[in-house]
Amino acid sequence: MAAIESPDEVGLRPYHEFEQANDTWPRGDRLEAIRTAAGTFRRRFKDQGQVRGIRTVDLLSVGYPTRYAFGGAARGGMNPYVSIVNRLVVVQFEAFDGELKTLCWEPTVPEGSAQAPFYAQLIDRYGSWLSRRVLATEYHGVVDALALCGLTPEGVDFVCFDHLQAQDMRTLMGTTRPVEGEREPRPTLFPNARFLCQRRELDSFRSPHPMQWAWYVPGGMDDVVEDGLVLLDGDVELGVGVALAWTPGHTDGNQSLVLGTPGGVWVSSGNGVAADNWHPHLSKIPGVRREAELMGREVILNSNTLEDSLDQYDSMVKEKALADPNRADPRWMNVLPSSELPAWRRQWPIVPSFVYGGMAYGQIEPPAGDPR
Repeated sequence: MAAIESPDEVGLRPYHEFEQANDTWPRGDRLEAIRTAAGTFRRRFKDQGQVRGIRTVDLLSVGYPTRYAFGGAARGGMNPYVSIVNRLVVVQFEAFDGELKTLCWEPTVPEGSAQAPFYAQLIDRYGSWLSRRVLATEYHGVVDALALCGLTPEGVDFVCFDHLQAQDMRTLMGTTRPVEGEREPRPTLFPNARFLCQRRELDSFRSPHPMQWAWYVPGGMDDVVEDGLVLLDGDVELGVGVALAWTPGHTDGNQSLVLGTPGGVWVSSGNGVAADNWHPHLSKIPGVRREAELMGREVILNSNTLEDSLDQYDSMVKEKALADPNRADPRWMNVLPSSELPAWRRQWPIVPSFVYGGMAYGQIEPPAGDPR
């Protein structure tokens, strides 16, 4: 069977508040249009209600070049690599028909990520032990992380990522034929789930430009089972309190998760690795605030790829405009990096000025029929 071309077939609703802002020209006028559209969407989104429950579980930490994390702005670090922590975000919400649904955001499998050329070369350079024990540490596998939330993969309805760099979708979606060197096709990890991907992201994955090549797993979309694949072409709502915002720039098909919670609206994004990326004027990381002030910028990009830096800048403004102030410190908006820089002293002075540390709201319940 082929991929699903119309999101409405699985109960998703495209939303259109940003369409006029996306077309605004000249580019200098677009930011204000984005902020206005974000205010309009956020009011309607919050009026619909909130999710039933959210949990985050740390999956792994990986080494990441310091020069990419803050677009070359950070200064003073002796280590060319910092660590970023990837988290699984589990969300339960009511679909628009009232049915309880479960979403998994960022279910990264490290064995697949290690095949991305950037990380494969890192392993070749430093050796498997150092790379996997020092530059990378696994805390929980995806199945174990779900179990901590009282769930199994069979009970997951939707799976998605901010973008597909360093992902091997064959492991998650299953394959129609054996991967080279294997005897049997791979089974899907999430047998009942729909995989929500921007069409442009899949196109990039299948045919990467040389500027994208280092970060996409070679063949990572080959022969995947497409029955559950849902192609998106922009912003969509999944149900009460859950939306995906198209946020291009870091990749052409980048998307961000928008959540309505008791703590306000949250946005999860890979456009930055720390709160400092979205709030550089509050940053204590050497060089970040100075760069923002020198260049007259309100965000600092995570820049391992720069497919379109203007679009990424606009997308980060969109994310910050969608989010509510953080309850712990309202100077910082609720923009949770999908892979967040931890406040580890060994990385000093490249230490985040504010750490979100994940989310926990409401209750996560095994859906009806879950074997657990």
